[in-house]
Amino acid sequence: MTVTAQDVGFALAAVETALSPTVAAEWTRPAGELDWDCRQTAEHLGDTLLSYAAQLVARPEDHYVRFLAKTEEDASAAELLEFVRTGARLLAAAVHVSPPETRAYHPTGYADPAGFAAMGCAELLLHGEDLALGQETTIEPPRDVCARVVARLFPGSEPASDPWDALRWCTGRIALPGRSRRTEWRWQGAPLEV
Repeated sequence: MTVTAQDVGFALAAVETALSPTVAAEWTRPAGELDWDCRQTAEHLGDTLLSYAAQLVARPEDHYVRFLAKTEEDASAAELLEFVRTGARLLAAAVHVSPPETRAYHPTGYADPAGFAAMGCAELLLHGEDLALGQETTIEPPRDVCARVVARLFPGSEPASDPWDALRWCTGRIALPGRSRRTEWRWQGAPLEV
């Protein structure tokens, strides 16, 4: 149940399908339940994906590669979505060319390419939902990708009937029947024990 570069592409496709029709709308609306608006959320998402790609390329042992990727202040919604697309595609490329034994720093563990791919998919889908909510639309995430992401980042978590619900529950986004909404959570970036 590894997470791959192709999965990053599938997650990106779900985000683009949901948000492309909204690029003429106002992106200063709040993004879901976040304190950020849609512009800030898209910028965070692009920066995070680029940071994950940089980690795989540079392979630092004890820190993040020190940069901050931002869009220009007058970037349109279409350009914000392009920034997210750029980050996702560069992450997918870095995952694709990195040998499985590659390791790089992440605060949740010394992560491998599958770990960075899983974290990238989670960021894309969860913040994609935040953006979709802000634009009064919905996202339809690939359930098989969600299942792989949950298995990789939250080993041992109790499954839910819907893998998308499982991912959102694991990250404190929703409650599930018989399980209250998490107030604290942390995913596992380091490779799973084999």
